[in-house]
Amino acid sequence: MKIASAQIESIVGDIKGNFKKHLEMIALAAHETVRLIVFPEMSITGYCKERGHELAIQSTSPEIIKLKKLSKAHHLVIIIGAPILINEELFIGSFILLPTGDVEIYTKQFLHTGEDQFYASSFNYNPTIRIEGEIISFAICADIDHEEHPKKAKQRLCSLYIPSIFFTQNGIDKGHELLANYSSTYSMNILMSNYSGKVSGLVSGGRSAFWDNNGQLIGALSSDQPNLLIIERHKNGWVKKEYHHKN
Repeated sequence: MKIASAQIESIVGDIKGNFKKHLEMIALAAHETVRLIVFPEMSITGYCKERGHELAIQSTSPEIIKLKKLSKAHHLVIIIGAPILINEELFIGSFILLPTGDVEIYTKQFLHTGEDQFYASSFNYNPTIRIEGEIISFAICADIDHEEHPKKAKQRLCSLYIPSIFFTQNGIDKGHELLANYSSTYSMNILMSNYSGKVSGLVSGGRSAFWDNNGQLIGALSSDQPNLLIIERHKNGWVKKEYHHKN
């Protein structure tokens, strides 16, 4: 089984342009017969606070309808980020598109300072999915700053933990340190997706990565370029697939 982390640069409000980048990465993943691809926090809209209501994506949005078709056609789980309106409450969330045509929603549980002025948090939207023997759970950015989050994932028998984040250059070292520690402490494989380039005027830290359940870093991208990290499961564990995306 192959899984992938997509590292892209999203421009706030440019849903059409951002979506095109998603389609390009999904096409590359499908060509490599990847079973799951994850994008960064609020990947479709770009990371935003004040414009969350304006840019919110819903299950009926044309982007989601298109992704549902691609998920089914390529037998590919697609995880994308966006502001999401649920019952008139606005959340930072992930759409999890399944090849069956079903769509699951995960909402960020722990907000960064200032996000609570614009977004609600909830523990009610916290699905797990299963792919080829892996039990998979999700996280968004500040969730990983709270160890109770991966701990609860392990209590739910999670074997693959997938955070979508936006960490800057100043924060990504800490992010790597936390995730490496969680992977070994809770014996979980971890696949993380972060942005490249500038997002909301901040320089992102990139370095999307995968750790196995012994805390070993199996593969990571550079800090500043869009790319696709592909990890493959073999009988003896997980390995990085040699793959080079030409911009």
